Amino acid sequence: MVKTVTKDDIFNLLAGLSDPEIPVVTIEEMGMLRDAIIHDEGVDIIITPTYTGCPAMGIIEQDIIATLHNFGIAQVNIKTVYSPAWTTDWMTEATKEKLRQYGIAPPSGSCSSAFVSQPEVACPQCSSNNTHLISQHGSTACKALYKCNDCQEPFDYFKCH
Repeated sequence: MVKTVTKDDIFNLLAGLSDPEIPVVTIEEMGMLRDAIIHDEGVDIIITPTYTGCPAMGIIEQDIIATLHNFGIAQVNIKTVYSPAWTTDWMTEATKEKLRQYGIAPPSGSCSSAFVSQPEVACPQCSSNNTHLISQHGSTACKALYKCNDCQEPFDYFKCH
């Protein structure tokens, strides 16, 4: 490796990479950036997708490689890990607030506490809890489509998982 770098250097470089599907949050804020392993030949970056088959993963991998190449790291290996599976519990409250301000209802509760009934989802536009599920499938696989009965706006809900 040409430069001497630390794991903190790598995380600082990659911390600003936006999620291509939700540009107001980063892959670090979403909990997708898991680890960086530095060795003599280069760097292995460990990432976990929010969903198996997430279409944004190819772009995320390209962004990581380009960022590290621009920093002078020639050999970058991306390793996608599925265990432990990504969970919305890895999102911080600040990340959830960014989603809400962007117009996406953040996940309700903790996925570790399974709920029997459909979650109460607040509208990110007017904060009303008077909302209803339109479709389990929203703009991406990790979201469901809801509509607010008060302001009449449709919105994505980031499903708890």
